Amino acid sequence: MATASKTRVSPAKRKPVKRKTTKKTTATEKVPATRKKKEALKDLSVTYDQFKEFEGQRYTGMKVGKSHKWYYDKGEWHETKITPDLWEISYAVTKRRAGKAPEGSGVPVGTAYHWYIFAHQNVRKLNADDYTTSMSGLKLKLAHKRFDSEKWSVSAKTQRKHLVEFLQELIAQLEQEPIPVAFNYNGKDYKGEAIPITQTCLNGVCTKLDVTLNDEQIGIVRYLKSGWKTDSNTDKKFIKAIGNEILNWYNKK
Repeated sequence: MATASKTRVSPAKRKPVKRKTTKKTTATEKVPATRKKKEALKDLSVTYDQFKEFEGQRYTGMKVGKSHKWYYDKGEWHETKITPDLWEISYAVTKRRAGKAPEGSGVPVGTAYHWYIFAHQNVRKLNADDYTTSMSGLKLKLAHKRFDSEKWSVSAKTQRKHLVEFLQELIAQLEQEPIPVAFNYNGKDYKGEAIPITQTCLNGVCTKLDVTLNDEQIGIVRYLKSGWKTDSNTDKKFIKAIGNEILNWYNKK
């Protein structure tokens, strides 16, 4: 009886697989120099102390246009009446940043500042002992003192000179003809004025204005890429109506 002989079939020859070899890179090669430079520029601890320029003036610190938000602890406000309309005030409190400052940013601990505040304070009585209080206005830096120095950046005489110069600018600003504002919102007529803050004007157009309507101070409204804003009123449509009146006045010039 014939038997079939089994033949072994040799497995197909496999092509050798070429493995990709990755080139080892050093720490300096992993991040291109241009990228490292961009990251350094984003570092607030670096950019804070860099010289910047605003309308020909060189300065350091926070860039013009940026903002802070603070929370104030329970402070003490003292006031003494000097004349029927003039009061002496003093206020002491600790203010705390809303959020956290980026590590390494800002000035060193111990740095001091001298500001002069120009502001509206709007007050409404709630009961025998309580009042709502809100403020809006401007503050001017007169001097600063570095953490490792006992001397202020400028003398008291120079501080007084800068204050006088700013007050003269403020008086000239108030004496100019304001922008008339009149509109109807939710069935109520509003009539008032907007006083341009001249330090925010470019080519005759100002982006920040102090607004009064129906003889009541509203606050400073400002124009941003996202539209008109203010910190003193949360009704966006109302603020937009004010802004539209201001824009219409500029467009008619």
